[in-house]
Amino acid sequence: MTVTVRPYDERDWADICRIHDAARLDELGGAGLLDAYLDLEATYENEGLFDDEVWVAEVDGRVAGFIAGSSGEITWAYVDPALYRRGIGRALVQHVLDRATGPVELEVLDGNSARAFYEALGFVLETTTTGKLAGNEAFQATGHTLVWRPAAASG
Repeated sequence: MTVTVRPYDERDWADICRIHDAARLDELGGAGLLDAYLDLEATYENEGLFDDEVWVAEVDGRVAGFIAGSSGEITWAYVDPALYRRGIGRALVQHVLDRATGPVELEVLDGNSARAFYEALGFVLETTTTGKLAGNEAFQATGHTLVWRPAAASG
């Protein structure tokens, strides 16, 4: 299976909505926050999905996941649940890390199994905070800020 990462195109909207909406249920379920679920259509503007770059992963010509952020932060990362554990998330995150000019930060909800995935890629826990849930501020959530730092240049 070959994963190709390319820039988001507006024709991808229906696919990223489908992927987000399915994967967000897994994310919130792990954190015990299913009641906080809102679909992408309801949250993307307030949460700034398109404030930075958005990339999609394709497998066999179909959108299989997406990631958004800047060279220093991953703000969104979702993979089609039917395609978990097939290298799609790794390809998306690696795409961002390959472009990083310094540390890369992200947040993951407490209880989200993605934390172990990010730690396996070299991210380390920086802080843990409790506050309003991004995407549905009516709910409280605990999140972990993870940071990846590029390897020091060898001399």
